[in-house]
Amino acid sequence: MADRQQTDPAPQWWSRPEGTADGRPAGVPSPRPGAGDGTGQGAWQEPGAEDGDAAARDAAPASQGAVPDGAAPAREVRYDPWGGQPLQVVDRGRERSRGFRLWQVAALSAGTALLAGGIGGYVGVLAERQTGTRLELPQAAVADKGRAPGSVAGIAATALPGVVTLHVRGEKGSGTGTGFVLDEQGHILTNNHVVADSKEIAVTFSTGESVTAELVGRDSGYDLAVVKVSGVRGLRPLSLGNSENVQVGDPVVAIGAPFDLSNTVTAGIISATGRPVTAGGDKGDGSDISYVDALQTDAPINPGNSGGPLLDAKAHVVGINSAIRGADKDDPTRQGGSIGLGFAIPINQGKRVAEELIRTGRATHPVIGVTLDMDYTGDGARVGDKGEDGKPSVVADGPGARAGIKAGDVITKVDGQRVRGGDELIIKIRAHRPGDALTLTVLREGRERTLQVVLGSANGS
Repeated sequence: MADRQQTDPAPQWWSRPEGTADGRPAGVPSPRPGAGDGTGQGAWQEPGAEDGDAAARDAAPASQGAVPDGAAPAREVRYDPWGGQPLQVVDRGRERSRGFRLWQVAALSAGTALLAGGIGGYVGVLAERQTGTRLELPQAAVADKGRAPGSVAGIAATALPGVVTLHVRGEKGSGTGTGFVLDEQGHILTNNHVVADSKEIAVTFSTGESVTAELVGRDSGYDLAVVKVSGVRGLRPLSLGNSENVQVGDPVVAIGAPFDLSNTVTAGIISATGRPVTAGGDKGDGSDISYVDALQTDAPINPGNSGGPLLDAKAHVVGINSAIRGADKDDPTRQGGSIGLGFAIPINQGKRVAEELIRTGRATHPVIGVTLDMDYTGDGARVGDKGEDGKPSVVADGPGARAGIKAGDVITKVDGQRVRGGDELIIKIRAHRPGDALTLTVLREGRERTLQVVLGSANGS
């Protein structure tokens, strides 16, 4: 339908500008406002536009009424059906704020606080751990591990390579003892009671190496024995000292395997010298009793220490640890281990016996050729009236007979040292070598006599 001028007055709320009709065919809409046609027409402007709108205002239809001179024209609302935005606006009420609501702020604050607390706690724990890891207490620096040769540590370091542990198996069971190397040929000195009746002997060195050993010889009277290992290189023999130089109060170190604790080192002093000690006697006939003119020490010695070395401050062997004294068996508080009363065979005696055992397999005992009355309870050692099997108590042409000893004599001193019983006399004699000359003080018929005797020799057991 073609645009045409309206004869009736148009509603005030809608009007079309005059002079905009064109020759477009019916049904073809006019260009949208703002779409120029090259003539500059068709562009809509807001009221109060520039003077270019004057012609349009002059061409307005008469029905719209004239505007009096000097009067401001009334503002007309024109509807543009092809405008980019509709004239009408839907009222949707108060527009919601796009900011955070109160509960959102509260939730965000709480979440932030929890997160901050968690981070702070983690950082605190981490800092505490790092602080604990870096904690260092004052400590001495690593020092030279060397020790003075005369110290206990120095003596132990010198001697330990030459000390061995013996594990012995026999018909009556097994046991543990100690020994020490005598020479590079593999001879090892220990106690007789360690290897007596042994069927198998194993020797373990301080390095942990174990080898089998064979018995060379033993003597129950001195409680000494020698075993030998073969095929072992690098043996470290211990240096032998002189027990005659030992004085009461001298420091000593004992090494052994108490209760199979190998390479155990203990220290003490020489408590006494020339202490008469007898040990053994389990057989009942006296054939296994050992008589020792012992060195007494308070260095702890326990079962398993037997046969180990007793060393002086120069790491020289001055004794062979052999016996301990425990509390009386009838004492309910009896202590089975060391109570500070240990006894060692003097090395001078051990050296002589070891040399004989290595050379011949047997040891000799010095004797005076008399039979003692072991039931005598008086002071001294009394010569018996009769010997074994009814023989004379003084062996004919023996050392005692040549010295003038007679049956019934009581020997009270040996080289001026007091003798209190038959055991002590045997111990004093065995502390010497066959062929040694001794001075005996004899009490006969109430008179004291001095006799000179040269010790004879007898084979040991």
